[in-house]
Amino acid sequence: MADHVRDKVVIVTGAAKGFGRLVCEKASARGAKVVGLDIDGAALAEVEASGGAAMTLEADVTSLASMKDAAARAVAAFGAIDVIVNNAGVMPLAFYSDHAKAADAWSRCIDINIKGVLNGIIAVHDQMIAQGRGHVINLSSIYGNFPVAGAAVYGASKAAVNFLSDALRVESQGRIKVTTIRPTGVPATNLGTGIVNPGAIVGILAQNTQSYVAAMQTLATANMDDGRKSPESIAYLALAPEFIADAILHAIDQPWGVSLSDITVRAAGDQYVL
Repeated sequence: MADHVRDKVVIVTGAAKGFGRLVCEKASARGAKVVGLDIDGAALAEVEASGGAAMTLEADVTSLASMKDAAARAVAAFGAIDVIVNNAGVMPLAFYSDHAKAADAWSRCIDINIKGVLNGIIAVHDQMIAQGRGHVINLSSIYGNFPVAGAAVYGASKAAVNFLSDALRVESQGRIKVTTIRPTGVPATNLGTGIVNPGAIVGILAQNTQSYVAAMQTLATANMDDGRKSPESIAYLALAPEFIADAILHAIDQPWGVSLSDITVRAAGDQYVL
């Protein structure tokens, strides 16, 4: 079977750590020429030194000029941009009543989650059109599926990603493929560190909130023998980031004429209601 990942030039934002770094490492292992972007230069150097990327560049997704410069440097180094994975994002869950302590985080969320994705698209758009083909992969969330308490701004930012993605797909059919990845909760991605009010997770869990919190506490502090820790079990509770990363690689690993436009990957027992 043909390998459609090898030798592709793949830009990944938010590449310095966590999920972005994992995507870089998996794509590099498959033979892609990965260009990792992040604002954390020191951590980026570690990614490149470990073989997780062919090239790393300090770049700020909230700055269009910075993203355009990074795209130009990728083209100068490798001659093309085949794929961009707009991964950088933050998740400041909070209720409207938390506005006094959440407002700054919400503004940053809008800048990174919406403007950052838009800037990534703009930065590669003309190059992909000139090449006659390209692939834009945008990280959304199940939070973008429906408005819920505790996620007004974060959910709106991910709904915006869905709109940006679908509009790009319609405008560029036959020239740019577009994939929207809508992860469920994936605790190990570290997105949770940006939560302003921990109680705001109620929106994604609804009636399952108490049982989920209890199960996650057990998962963190004790052995589970009922299958909830194992992806081989139908009761699997908390999806590991590697499964989302594998879905991204699967989307890339298609012939140019085949586009996987929307992907949601869930743990079978995750208890999320969205």
